[in-house]
Amino acid sequence: MMDIKTNQLSELLMKLYDNAAEAIFFFDRNGKVIAMNDAAQLILNVDVLDRMMVGEANAICLTCKGYTNEQELQTCLSCYMINPKEDFTSFQVYLDTKGKGVIPYAASYQTIDAENGVRVFMLRDLTKQYKTQESLNQKRMMKSVIKAQEDERKRISRELHDSVAQEMLSSLVELRVLKYMNIDEDVLKKVQQTEGSLMRLLDDIRHLSVELRPATLDDLGLEAAFRTHFKWIEKNYGLVVHFAAELESKRYEGEIETVVYRICQEAVFNALKYASTDDIDVRLFEEQGILKLHVTDEGVGFDLNAVHPKGTGLGLYGMRERAELVEGQITIDAELGKGTAIRLEIPVKEEMALENHNRG
Repeated sequence: MMDIKTNQLSELLMKLYDNAAEAIFFFDRNGKVIAMNDAAQLILNVDVLDRMMVGEANAICLTCKGYTNEQELQTCLSCYMINPKEDFTSFQVYLDTKGKGVIPYAASYQTIDAENGVRVFMLRDLTKQYKTQESLNQKRMMKSVIKAQEDERKRISRELHDSVAQEMLSSLVELRVLKYMNIDEDVLKKVQQTEGSLMRLLDDIRHLSVELRPATLDDLGLEAAFRTHFKWIEKNYGLVVHFAAELESKRYEGEIETVVYRICQEAVFNALKYASTDDIDVRLFEEQGILKLHVTDEGVGFDLNAVHPKGTGLGLYGMRERAELVEGQITIDAELGKGTAIRLEIPVKEEMALENHNRG
């Protein structure tokens, strides 16, 4: 340990007192402030500061909104100012500060000179930590909600495919048998009409099953799921999707594949609804440990700064939210008359990339 002389230590402590970001108060045994640093003065409202300066006892109570104990979030019972002998080396307190309202602080209240009854009260602003924790909790909650949604989508999709669709198919087979029985022309015509209706309904059920959660995404991965989805879009809407995949059948963590699929699905859907274009380019590739998705079109574009963009705007917001869940970034470039480009980048660790992964 370095040998620091008393005068050097005193000088260092004074620098700490003067320059610390923490608010530091010194109280006498009567609760009067005998000193406070600049950081402490900055958080006090003018009237509270004036009362402290003239030596009013317990003036800190004018700004204190209570501390947290085992029973309550904010309380004044067994106050740290009144019961300094209790353990108040680390606790949370709320102060009504100048210009910022009520702020949570990590606090310490200790006796440093028992003979003269001098105590020190130190405060560290917890606002940033609270915001960080809140953001983390929101992200975890969003992950849980989206996972629950995807699990439920998968369950319903399987149910539609394995149960409802199969029952429909069985009904169709039985209906077709009627065509070979001795029935009159009117009945035969009605059977054929019903058969056509059931076929269309079966196609709708199969499509709904795929839209909810394509089995190919879980079983075969992104490339297969995209090719199936784009083929259906071209068949039903006439929008040609030029798809280029450069992953060589590489697989990724399930959450990442789901995010990429949903974002691309939303981007293509938006282009279909608003871009007034006949074709769109989709490129999926990995570069230097980054999984990248580019969705571009040369349609009508839109104004990114518009107060009320075409549509609800929730699609773009949802894409950004999903990207953040896997530490990804999404950029959107759009200009009226010059089309739209959406680029998604997600960092993928080598061990997270699953080659020829077979998902049960």
